[in-house]
Amino acid sequence: MAACLLVVDDERDMLEALGRILPRELADLEVITRHRAEEALAVVREQSVDVLLLDIRMPEMDGLDLLSAVKELDPWVTVVMMTAYGGIETAVEAVKRGAYDFITKPFEIPDLVRVLQKALERGRLLRENMNLRQRLPEQAGFAGFVGQSPPMRKLYDAIQALARTDYSVLIRGESGTGKELAARAIHELSSRGRRKMVTVNCPAIPEHLLESELFGHRKGAFTGADRDHVGLFAEADGSTLLLDEVADIPVAVQTKLLRALQEQEIRPVGGERSLKVDVRIISSTNQNLEAKIKERTFREDLYYRLNVVTLSTPSLGEIREDLPLLADYFLRAACRELNLPPKSFSVAAMGEIARRDWPGNVRELQNFVRRVVLFAPEREISLAEIKAVGDGGGRFGGQAPGPAAAGDGGIEPYLRCRDQLVERFTDDYVRQLLTVCEGNVTRAAETAGLSRAALQKILRRLDLQSRDFRS
Repeated sequence: MAACLLVVDDERDMLEALGRILPRELADLEVITRHRAEEALAVVREQSVDVLLLDIRMPEMDGLDLLSAVKELDPWVTVVMMTAYGGIETAVEAVKRGAYDFITKPFEIPDLVRVLQKALERGRLLRENMNLRQRLPEQAGFAGFVGQSPPMRKLYDAIQALARTDYSVLIRGESGTGKELAARAIHELSSRGRRKMVTVNCPAIPEHLLESELFGHRKGAFTGADRDHVGLFAEADGSTLLLDEVADIPVAVQTKLLRALQEQEIRPVGGERSLKVDVRIISSTNQNLEAKIKERTFREDLYYRLNVVTLSTPSLGEIREDLPLLADYFLRAACRELNLPPKSFSVAAMGEIARRDWPGNVRELQNFVRRVVLFAPEREISLAEIKAVGDGGGRFGGQAPGPAAAGDGGIEPYLRCRDQLVERFTDDYVRQLLTVCEGNVTRAAETAGLSRAALQKILRRLDLQSRDFRS
């Protein structure tokens, strides 16, 4: 099926020229030309437009206003602005209103073609994902992932290739991008997948216990060691060991870990002989290991042992075209978790989700959708409900509540309103904190300036589980 390009310009000579040239330069392309804003809006109402090439100077309606009107009708159309009055302020304003790119007149046809090729590819992916949302009831992805964008397809290919090897893999990516999910996919698709993968949350284990947890200990090895303990390396024998947030392993333990990887054998704390183990190592981090090597807080030789192959998980900003699939998937999951009838997002609500930034990545989006489901009573979630839950960046809860109306027409007491506001802030703050820290309570407490015990007490009060925020 040919893609549809709508060109809108009040200069008829320009329209006629582009209408002749672009179908020759771009294969499988239907080009529609209109010289008035209302005519362009009528086209968008009547049919699916993949890319809109729009002049910013129009006689009846300003091009920026037309851009906003088009986005209200169809949030998924990809818009390229063109103008002879270009400037950085105009470009920024156009992007804020949803434009994908910007080209200044006069332009060379090859330059315009390159811009339109990128825009058409983006439009194709967006439409493809919209179709997948309608066709697939559960997910469009691979091994627990959701998404069909080029970065995700590249990730799927890499996972399958790595599953055929026994190499050590270092998975790198921002918080909330699914590093543990990638590790689990590699393991389960590998020859070791018949056995359970063992995961070590490195920063969650105190330094003085980490060696014992990794390698085990013998009875009497230290105070409190009243029995033999099998370490996680031995538990993972014949399987895969995931060192989650490997950058947080203390240097003293790094030395012993290096020996275990080199020799494929471990010696329990207090033990007199070493034990052979057959373990594949996958590690993950969101930190800059190269910088830590320079700071001498991470061993360079260990880095090369762990980093035989690097796998990168894309941020949500790199896979924006997958947002509809992800949001729908999390919406279905949240409805199942809460035993609610299925819900859906309105076109405007989904457009708002797609426009927002998600610094906490997929995990932040998932938690946001969970909150939306709680507060949306209707089967179709509206734009107003999306905005009411929060600002979409995980920042705390949108507008602060004002004094609540009392039954007699007055307002609620000050202390009650204050407590409600504090509780709402605390809930939003802790959710964002755990999202950023990937469910690591120790790191979250340090970030917030709280003791671990104090944060645990808050989690119990809010009925939050740190494991729900881990990738």
